[in-house]
Amino acid sequence: MNEIIENLLTRRSIRTYTKEQIQDAELEAILEAAKYAPSGGNSQSWHFTVVQNEEKLNQLNSLVRESFKDLIVDDRTYRSKIAGKKAAENSKYNFYYHAPTLIIVSNDREYSNAMADSSVALQNIFLAAHALKIGSCWINQLTWFGDEPAMRELLTSLGIPENYKVCGAAALGYAAGNQPKATPRKEGTVTIIK
Repeated sequence: MNEIIENLLTRRSIRTYTKEQIQDAELEAILEAAKYAPSGGNSQSWHFTVVQNEEKLNQLNSLVRESFKDLIVDDRTYRSKIAGKKAAENSKYNFYYHAPTLIIVSNDREYSNAMADSSVALQNIFLAAHALKIGSCWINQLTWFGDEPAMRELLTSLGIPENYKVCGAAALGYAAGNQPKATPRKEGTVTIIK
């Protein structure tokens, strides 16, 4: 099988990491792959914020836990938000799974293609990480809570421009344990018209 296709088919979301930090050269390669993602009109308006400082990561985690406390849910709430709210009640909850690196991808909130462009950049991050044998997982919580005042203040202090919104984040680190098995793919998700 073509190694690029194999990389696509074998990548899994990793939710347990060793404490060992990824190497600078690996981080640089992952960020370079992110910058080479396609963007609407070649705008390249995304911003990548790498957080490896444990104190800052813990501050983010505390604010996410606080945000979940205040989150009102009902039967129409996205199920991952409901699960996150319940999980965040546990003092050991960690939204980025204790990964040693978190890459936050933000983009101009006035740019109509911000989420699409940032999503493609995140996919490049995940695929490059997997090719380098680094685990990764998409992280949503900073997207959900990024505009809350205390969170926004911290994000700004981390260098995310005021006029940018968080579109997603990637937890990165070396996997602790075996990679999870792929779940079966859903049928009926493809239509081909010839």
